[in-house]
Amino acid sequence: MSARYTPPDETTLGGLVRPAGARSSTRRGTPTSTHASALGSGFLGLGVAIIAALQSMLGIALFLLRIDEYPSVLPVAGAWLLLMVTFLGLTITISASGERLPDWLYAVFLAALSAVVWLDFVAIAPLGDIGRHATASVSAGFVLLVIVTLRSRWEVLLATSALGVAFVVAILLTTPLTPVTIPSQLVTVALAVGPGITGVLLVSGFERMLKRELDRVLVQSTVTAPRLAVGMLASEELARLDLDAEELLEAVATGEAPLPLPAVYSSRASTLATELRLHLIEGRRETWLFHAITESEHLGRRVTVSDPATLAGLLDDVQRDSLLAALWLLAADPAGASPTRAVTVELGPLDPQRSPAGGRLVIPVRVEVTGLKRNRVDPGVWEALDRVGRYSDSTASGTVVVELDCTVDNPVDAARTL
Repeated sequence: MSARYTPPDETTLGGLVRPAGARSSTRRGTPTSTHASALGSGFLGLGVAIIAALQSMLGIALFLLRIDEYPSVLPVAGAWLLLMVTFLGLTITISASGERLPDWLYAVFLAALSAVVWLDFVAIAPLGDIGRHATASVSAGFVLLVIVTLRSRWEVLLATSALGVAFVVAILLTTPLTPVTIPSQLVTVALAVGPGITGVLLVSGFERMLKRELDRVLVQSTVTAPRLAVGMLASEELARLDLDAEELLEAVATGEAPLPLPAVYSSRASTLATELRLHLIEGRRETWLFHAITESEHLGRRVTVSDPATLAGLLDDVQRDSLLAALWLLAADPAGASPTRAVTVELGPLDPQRSPAGGRLVIPVRVEVTGLKRNRVDPGVWEALDRVGRYSDSTASGTVVVELDCTVDNPVDAARTL
């Protein structure tokens, strides 16, 4: 057991915490999971399954309209039968297994889709126009949508790419490319590979939005925290120390550890005491704002806090909530935002000459945002900052600077009234 306090390694969403004092541009690990539905995107599977079913119905209708053109109906009929069995079987299995797709079932699914594509190509190859007559093979691309919430992105993209390559090879081998036939070939290839790519982009965007909102909700809990406290993720470390302390006390109570304590138990008790003291020291140096920034998956990438006097803890709940909301908007990365954007927040030092009478303090806050133009600042930022305190802003060399005067209660005067 180490006698050195180690802060939590993860953020609210499982990423790595940016070390204190590190530059805000340092990126941290992002948790990966092949079970995307664990993040709330599972219900998207129902929507994409409906899309795949509707497109399959359209494909069957086209097949029936052109059934007289096929040299042999048996291969394409077998392709459609296999596709329907695969689609329905996979849907039922996923529903029964709790929206999970194990590797063996994924392999069977890909093998079945490969057989569908091959049978469809065998049936339409003699017609010399893959783009015009492909039906079941195009629907196979839509059926791939069913797994976009169950497998990792690269697996879906790899399967989609393989399907696209199969179409290109089949077209080159069987279809004469002329100005008349090329458009239909391009449209068919796009219809086959488009669903998989679109599904991956859709799920990725949904997960990104969900993670950010979840991160914001978790970070928002720091608004009502005491002035100085341990972080949101310190409970696991404290629980471990509590368990070790209970085990040590139980050993003494049951006589397993005689008094005076042997060297092993004495060292263990000393280690526990040291770690608890370090936790206490950490809790007296870090404010709610420090933990809100460093433990956030989103804010920790771009926001740096400098608050040596722990003045952020003096802000009331409304000021905290408004300052946090402003930082979220300033650290947001809309389309076209500079990848080098960084936000620096400095609190203090206090100036006694600027403090009004009546037991109040004025905390100076300086917010610098690099890589952002003044006219690109979200209007909500100014509304939020107005609730924090009086502010003035300026722009210089591509940096937006906001100076705030936050009026708070003097903790010394508050203590005297108790």
